[in-house]
Amino acid sequence: MKYTQLGRTGLKVSRLVLGTMNFGPQTDEADSHAIMDAALDAGINFFDTANVYGWGDNKGRTEEIIGNWFAKGDGRREKVVLATKMYGNMAGDGVAAWPNHDKLSALNIRRSVDASLKRLRTDYIDVYQFHHIDRATPFEEIWQAIDVLVQQGKILYVGSSNFPGYKIAQANEIAARRSGTIGLVSEQCLYNLAERRAEMEVIPAAQDYGVGVIPWSPLQGGLLGGVIKKEVKGGRRASGRAADTLANPAVRAQIQSYEDLLDKHGIEPGEAALAWLLTRPGVTGPIVGPRTAEQLESALRAVELELGEDLLTGLDEIFPGPGPSPEAFAW
Repeated sequence: MKYTQLGRTGLKVSRLVLGTMNFGPQTDEADSHAIMDAALDAGINFFDTANVYGWGDNKGRTEEIIGNWFAKGDGRREKVVLATKMYGNMAGDGVAAWPNHDKLSALNIRRSVDASLKRLRTDYIDVYQFHHIDRATPFEEIWQAIDVLVQQGKILYVGSSNFPGYKIAQANEIAARRSGTIGLVSEQCLYNLAERRAEMEVIPAAQDYGVGVIPWSPLQGGLLGGVIKKEVKGGRRASGRAADTLANPAVRAQIQSYEDLLDKHGIEPGEAALAWLLTRPGVTGPIVGPRTAEQLESALRAVELELGEDLLTGLDEIFPGPGPSPEAFAW
């Protein structure tokens, strides 16, 4: 495994981040524990989750599965850089949030941290992340709440998720005016070969502020994982967002060109998509969310995969990015 610093911090993390969203809804507890053991054995030390994972009436279940794994001991907790997120309503589907039981008020931040610590069976969270912006809560209030939690030893670093570039800047400028407040050190955003809008504002802002970029959905919901090839071979068909997108003839032709290019180079599509992200400026590491041990093994191969300049050029031709910012939207 290869490692890098998380943004401007001294925290060393693996170039792959183990996403746990499938633990509970898609993968049972025993298999989830086996995947986490395999990830740790392979050198992945950065695990990501969220308080709402488990979904529906089972929100919080994923954190509980991770907590039960930590409780097995053998240094599991000490070896893991643990990241979780908060923002959403923890009530079941269709149940409105009680006032102050969602978003980023100081009260809900405090309540959410304590609830996650209990489910995760740990006394601290390494990277505590805001899952979304809160338009109603000023960053002065947010940072005051975070400062208290850092002083209490309940969290060490703070990250964001799904923030626009201007909010990353605003959050860190306000933090800079507060003595001792470190500000955001990471940003989780939707970023992959097929979805490169983050290059317009989010990634430039993150780079300027020393914020590590952690792409989620690196395979665009399976679209970049060899979905057409799997269909032809009679394997698992695309579903959900990938299936809906693939129904567009132009997109299907684009994905076919992508798979043909990688077939010419003898590289699996999913591994190439992850390896491409590892070449991108500002990227700490993509989040991989395996449902099975086999999917984890495929993701691990991407870390060692070297993409030649001709292949990178070919990928850019198939999936052209917006270009440098601000010229991409200013001219």
